[in-house]
Amino acid sequence: MSQPRTAIVTGAARGIGAAVAKRLARDGFKVAVIDLDEASCADTVDAIEAEGGTAMAVGADVSKSDQVDAAVAKVAEALGAPTVLVNNAGILRDNLIFKMTDDDWDAVMNVHLRGSFLMTRAVQRHQTEQRYGRIVNLSSTSALGNRGQANYATAKAGLQGFTKTLAIELGKFGVTANAIAPGFIETEMTAATAARMGVSFEDFKTGAAAMIPVGRIGNPDDIAATASFLVSEEAGFVSGQVIYVAGGPKD
Repeated sequence: MSQPRTAIVTGAARGIGAAVAKRLARDGFKVAVIDLDEASCADTVDAIEAEGGTAMAVGADVSKSDQVDAAVAKVAEALGAPTVLVNNAGILRDNLIFKMTDDDWDAVMNVHLRGSFLMTRAVQRHQTEQRYGRIVNLSSTSALGNRGQANYATAKAGLQGFTKTLAIELGKFGVTANAIAPGFIETEMTAATAARMGVSFEDFKTGAAAMIPVGRIGNPDDIAATASFLVSEEAGFVSGQVIYVAGGPKD
């Protein structure tokens, strides 16, 4: 029996999320593009439709359970049962620990951790019903610790534990769960980090590339290619893994 081919990608208006959404559409999935503001998803949806794919934009705050449940129900009705979920939505609120506010901490936890939990809880109902599913959570090399990112590093490390637990709980339903931990990827988010540090983005990228064994920084398509494999039917024996896509060894 062929599996339902509907995927949800959160934080898909731009950057890594947009690249993943476009790649999964090319792979033959109908893709729900979820972001905070539905209008901001238009570029990703248009790009998918221009290539002959099927996509829909959905506005939702992934940290709010009522919005998540409504969004997933809307996707299931319009595109069919979502059996693939990519939890990519994320924000930065970088600061050194002595300057970090309660809001800086809570905002990052709410989007990355609570958001991934709420989305997964809503989608797994469809996956377990279909007895098939693929979950991919976006972690980061920052999970290993990164100056100025106590909140972000904690959230990204937490997603790795979340991923491994999902793999254990959902495996018997034909659902796999894996995490991708990107290294330095050229996105608006890394450009914002350079600006915050008072460094030109070009210098920031050059400096980063010099420290990466393969001699270059990553791009969103590098992450999308890994996600494409992890959500494929062939990847059914890969579960509970954290794959560092960082141009060199990390652990």
